[in-house]
Amino acid sequence: MTNADTKQHAQTRPHQRPGSESWQIWRYAVAGLSASLVGLGLARFSYTPLIPALIAAKWFSASDVVYLGAANLAGYLAGALAARAVATRVGAVGALRAMMLLATLSFFASSAPVSFSWFFAWRFLSGLTGGVIMVLAASVILPHISAARRGIAGGVIFAGVGLGVAASGTLVPLLLQQGLQQSWYGLGALSALLTLASWWNWPAETKASAAPLHHAKHHHASTAARALLVQYGLNAVALVPHMVFIVDFVARGLGQGIAAGSRYWVLYGLGAIVGPLVTGHLGDRSGFGPALRAAFLIEAAAVLLPTVSTAPVSLIVSSIVVGGFTPGIVPLVLGRIHELVPHATEQQRATWSHATTSFALFQAAAAYGFSWIYAQTGGDYLVLFGLGGGAAVLALAIDLGLALIVPRRS
Repeated sequence: MTNADTKQHAQTRPHQRPGSESWQIWRYAVAGLSASLVGLGLARFSYTPLIPALIAAKWFSASDVVYLGAANLAGYLAGALAARAVATRVGAVGALRAMMLLATLSFFASSAPVSFSWFFAWRFLSGLTGGVIMVLAASVILPHISAARRGIAGGVIFAGVGLGVAASGTLVPLLLQQGLQQSWYGLGALSALLTLASWWNWPAETKASAAPLHHAKHHHASTAARALLVQYGLNAVALVPHMVFIVDFVARGLGQGIAAGSRYWVLYGLGAIVGPLVTGHLGDRSGFGPALRAAFLIEAAAVLLPTVSTAPVSLIVSSIVVGGFTPGIVPLVLGRIHELVPHATEQQRATWSHATTSFALFQAAAAYGFSWIYAQTGGDYLVLFGLGGGAAVLALAIDLGLALIVPRRS
């Protein structure tokens, strides 16, 4: 390196202190965690334990509450579709800050039963914030993270989803002791604190890279990327039986009562906190392609486990592992996208947006479809676990088939 090069390098990284880069990475990751906790964890999962209180307080009927829950899923899909357009207009960081503010406002707006349409609109908007945050948070942060640490950084970002699941089983019941309206206030206050804490910790946005790829590599990457969208959607189907039915399966299907069912939901939440950290680290160590393949295999086994045994140890393992993969699959898919579409920030963001949309579509279809199958089979939960496990097996089969086909084209 010449003296001029040395001087230019020194000017590019002025006063870089040891450990400052690591500190910056954690600042960014914690900002992302705060966003996923507000827009995904609290805005979605805190509603579930509030449902009995909403019905008991006669704010809404039992059938209305179901439709209000569906409003969040519809909003999530709308947010995933609109995220890139919103980011184009106000910037990705500006959009993330706005979504966290909107999610905070939705909690306070939901503190009074003004009308069904009022509540429906705010549940929809709370879902929309989650969709936008899911698309934009990681795509803003990961370009600033070295390739060797993107997995663990992504794991920290989406651990917020797991924290939201855990909070739904612990914090919300404590808030409900103070009253239903006060519970919404408490969630709003927590969301406001997280929004404030993350406000100045987002990184500066990087300009989209348009580096051209070799034609053959682009063809292979686009084929693999399209397959990944389908696999991610199938993964959403695999998660639905536990996400929607595990508590009811234990409580009524096995006759163990609501308290026992709730304990498995807490285990599901604990798995969801640890899951993305474990899978992100695994992706960093082994590569995201092999890690994703292993994830589909383990997830399929865990989803299918209740069809083989309903012993407590089987249900514990199944709940923890599937809970772990609920947010844990996200850093793996994100990392895989960065492998398939290297050095092209805007294309990575577009691919991730499509992946999030695929997940939302498959998840909504599975939630309604499995509910219909449940009714048609007279409440046969094991059929649902079998279908969910089959979806994960199909995702794995697509991955293995693609690995055999693509090299032959080179």
